Amino acid sequence: MPSPAVEGPPQPNALMASARNREVDCVHVRKFDRFARSARHLLTAPEEFDHLGVRFISVQDQVDTASPVGRTMFTIIAAMAELESSLISERVIAGMKAAAVRGKRLGRPPRPPGLVKEVRTLAASTSLSIREIHRNIG
Repeated sequence: MPSPAVEGPPQPNALMASARNREVDCVHVRKFDRFARSARHLLTAPEEFDHLGVRFISVQDQVDTASPVGRTMFTIIAAMAELESSLISERVIAGMKAAAVRGKRLGRPPRPPGLVKEVRTLAASTSLSIREIHRNIG
């Protein structure tokens, strides 16, 4: 199953379907980079909206893709949003690698050996709830 970043979030997909069905004639978004998860989608969606006769406007960025200047500004903003996303990803990966080098274990702490078996045994042999068992075991 593809990740949401690959196939896109469900709301923009539904919006695109509505535009294709001619149910909308103008799309207002708060900010361009909140509309899509990738620069490719961010660039192709307004092209498709334009082809369908749907205006695409970003309120916070103050850009309307109906004009040539608006389309140019949109392309620049989309490229910068993609760059920012890539830099954040690189930093997160670098931070995880640095933590691993320092011996830091990421994620949940490991379960003590035999804990699951002990909880199941107590749950089957007593009338205690899982929460009460948890309190008793610690």
